[in-house]
Amino acid sequence: MKRVLTSLALLGGFAGSAQAEPVGCVSTTFRMLGLANDKICVDSFKDPKVDGVVCHVSRAQTGGMSGAVGLAEDTSDASLACRQVGPITISGPLKDGEDVFKESRSWLFKKLQVVRFYDKPNNTLVYLSYSDKVVEGSPKNAISTVPIMPWTK
Repeated sequence: MKRVLTSLALLGGFAGSAQAEPVGCVSTTFRMLGLANDKICVDSFKDPKVDGVVCHVSRAQTGGMSGAVGLAEDTSDASLACRQVGPITISGPLKDGEDVFKESRSWLFKKLQVVRFYDKPNNTLVYLSYSDKVVEGSPKNAISTVPIMPWTK
């Protein structure tokens, strides 16, 4: 039963999330053994329901032997910045806490997530990044806000 629940969580957990595009990485720790150094990587992704918003997320990636074969558990540290890059068009209803981006941070149980909230009184989109595990999450988080403004050419 535990395997079935884990498989369902993994398969369903990534549906509907944005796909990230690599921007760049910097090496932070030299690893004598293994194929890759530890590094910090930056990716960009678009909100799948809000045209005109782009987010950038940076996070640590573990290198070494375990990182090279995909068995390392990356830290929960991440930074997030979202900006309006064009006219904002919302396609469909926005649900508070809706997944915008998900990425696996370990071989099986840990995910980095970005969710969206709509602060209606201030006409602002709020993006929250955090890391969670099946059993235990992390209080480390980052937010970025995008006020919905008219776009002029």
